[in-house]
Amino acid sequence: MNFQQLRIIRETVRRNFNLTDAANALFTSQSGVSKHIKDLEDELGVELFIRRGKRLLGLTEPGKELVVIVERMLLDAKNIKRLAEQFSSHDEGSMTVATTHTQARYVLPSVVTRFKLEFPRVHLVLHQASPTEIVTLLKSGEADIGIATEAIEGVAGLATFPYYNWHHSVIVPQDHPLTKLKELTLEAVAEYPIITYHEGFTGRASLDATFAKAGLAPDIVMAALDADVIKTYVELGLGIGIVASIAFNPAKDLGLRLLDSAHLFNPSTTRIAIRTGQYLRGYAYRFLEFCSPILTEATVRNAVLPAREPEIE
Repeated sequence: MNFQQLRIIRETVRRNFNLTDAANALFTSQSGVSKHIKDLEDELGVELFIRRGKRLLGLTEPGKELVVIVERMLLDAKNIKRLAEQFSSHDEGSMTVATTHTQARYVLPSVVTRFKLEFPRVHLVLHQASPTEIVTLLKSGEADIGIATEAIEGVAGLATFPYYNWHHSVIVPQDHPLTKLKELTLEAVAEYPIITYHEGFTGRASLDATFAKAGLAPDIVMAALDADVIKTYVELGLGIGIVASIAFNPAKDLGLRLLDSAHLFNPSTTRIAIRTGQYLRGYAYRFLEFCSPILTEATVRNAVLPAREPEIE
């Protein structure tokens, strides 16, 4: 048994049992992948994959249990490498943070600036993705830290921490009739065409639920992935906007008005997620502390890393 065989088992499952795709991902040949799988099965004395001719259709029961162990072994191997790097070069390396446009554009600039000042030799990658893509990146090990509002809470294999709370707000052109109201209501908002986030982004599910609970069917004429696009089309007069309040900057969004809407919408919570069992470099813990002082190394480590088993004397 060797690590290449373990990588092939994992990649074959990830590539939906397509040996050609698995081979391409590992920069090897399909015949080589097949041979490694067969050699491992012969060594273990069990079949790991359900077959139809030369095609793999799925995992056998032993295969299902083996994949769990393989994932853990490969993660531990990666952790060993990170542990060595931590002591040999504690202030240099790389880190990938997977997050949405809203977080990258409006929340993280101050955190990233502070981080880069303290760790100039760390290569930081901000990978913008959808919440579901962020989960995939975390579970595959392609991202070290994930930040999003949707999708990441309650996912098996991920430890999550609350980052900050926020609420949606209505934005309108400066001379819009809604600016004349003493108190904004959902009914008044629903009378106008609305431009807001695409489904699955930045609390859109919560918005839909709020209108549905009030028995309203808003006319959402346009949906976008980020607030900058929403604000652009609101300025053009194509509708009123509903965005995260943090996305409005009165010094820059001069053609728009932010209306007091906190009483209309439930607060949302943006969360930080890390794959359980993952060893984080020291600078990753500092990044998390820059995000929130309560995310100390001890707090995160206790949630992410498994408790050590007592030694047997």
